[in-house]
Amino acid sequence: MKTSRRNFLRSAAFAGAGAMTGGIIQGCSPKAPESNMPEIIAAVKKIHSQRFNMSGYGAPPLPVVRVGLIGLGDRGSGAVQRLSYIEGVEIKALGDLREAAVKGSQRYLKRTGRPEAVEFFGDNEIWKKLVEMPDLDLIYICTPWVWHAQMAAYAMEQGKHVVCEVPLVRTVDEAWLLVETSEKTKKHCMMLENCCYDFFELLTLNMARQGLFGDIVHGEGAYIHNLVEMNFKKPDDSRQTDGAYTGMWRLRENASRNGNLYPTHGLGPICQIMNINRGDRMDYLTSMSSNDFTMGKRANMLASEDAFYTEFANRKYRGNMNTTVVKTALGRTIMIQHDISSVRPYSRLHVVSGTDGFAMKYPSERIALGHSWLKDEEMKEVWDKYTPEIIKRVGEMAKKVGGHGGMDFIMDWRMIDCLRNGLPLDQDVYDGVTWSVIAPLSEWSVANRSQSIDVPDFTCGAWKTNTPHGINLETGGTTQVLEVKMAAENVQLNVR
Repeated sequence: MKTSRRNFLRSAAFAGAGAMTGGIIQGCSPKAPESNMPEIIAAVKKIHSQRFNMSGYGAPPLPVVRVGLIGLGDRGSGAVQRLSYIEGVEIKALGDLREAAVKGSQRYLKRTGRPEAVEFFGDNEIWKKLVEMPDLDLIYICTPWVWHAQMAAYAMEQGKHVVCEVPLVRTVDEAWLLVETSEKTKKHCMMLENCCYDFFELLTLNMARQGLFGDIVHGEGAYIHNLVEMNFKKPDDSRQTDGAYTGMWRLRENASRNGNLYPTHGLGPICQIMNINRGDRMDYLTSMSSNDFTMGKRANMLASEDAFYTEFANRKYRGNMNTTVVKTALGRTIMIQHDISSVRPYSRLHVVSGTDGFAMKYPSERIALGHSWLKDEEMKEVWDKYTPEIIKRVGEMAKKVGGHGGMDFIMDWRMIDCLRNGLPLDQDVYDGVTWSVIAPLSEWSVANRSQSIDVPDFTCGAWKTNTPHGINLETGGTTQVLEVKMAAENVQLNVR
């Protein structure tokens, strides 16, 4: 509890510094990347025998899910609110480095009539005490990226299921750690990829599962979101949330890594449509980044006006746009883009191209079943006929609760419902690490003139026989949505 914030940030920076060392990539020995990144030793294929197949695994049901949350900034405090609306959830513990963040969520619980949670704050190791609490079933992680893998692994070792904000891992070694730990402990490790629960993504998934698009040939996903102002915003530790990144951690990520650092929002829904890890798998990728035309200039300008930004000046930042292309084992292709520093409208692309149909989400939701776009009345008929049961069940309440238009609430409700009914989670550990590992693999490719890089098979061949999960509420759906009064907290639920 006495460790200083400065020591915590130094530890986090040290953890991130080794992000690319010892990476394990099948069949590649690329050159070492640029000198400001750790030297990469020739990689070899990971030798791993699947101990237990977590795909399709349903753990023993939990009538009441006792939750401990680590990280209570914008994302974590929003999760506290959303979980308060779900039957069978007890929020037992709240943890954050900042006392203000813990106290803010504690006030929310009090205002909504929930019991007081145990508080953990002030120390960079205090999260372990939270995880070690015996009366917890689920650890909900919303911390900076460098902590995700170690927290998730430790929680599973302590007998807890884990759900974790994106990305689940930053390195290939971390990916294998979580796969091995989940298989050994038989504890769920789910990445909280909320975009898989957005309304149009769920519609196209249901349509693909029913064959409306024919054979899926190609997909596109992206995270195009101008975050320059947020990345350079000074955090205020005296506030519960302030729309900034604690310790400037996200800016540090972009100042030390060049690739697609945030692939999962656009990639996750496409992978579910293509049944990646359940009938197909990502085989290899190639990646290319533009130069940086924005963040370096912004850092230098700010440093000339404010000494706070001196350490961020005269550094080489990741390129504005990264484009990564993946080939799957069945011959499909996926394009993934990442741009958080250009002036352009928000987009995740979400393009689905099949032999019989086509769908795209941005700039407007459009579907073609044949050669022509469906007209407005035809789109309404599609929504009426193919809206998944999960949206019919909780969609309207999700819009009221909020969180990226409701998809965050659908994600949390579905996850809790699966745990309470002993059902497999929609995203297992193999999904989380496969989607996340695109980041270090793209870094490797970018550093080696877009050399193709093999994607490890974290299922160890089980993808050939694994079957798709039923997200459309074929089973489950028993958990009720509670009528909980809104607390008067100014929490930004939509900041990512």
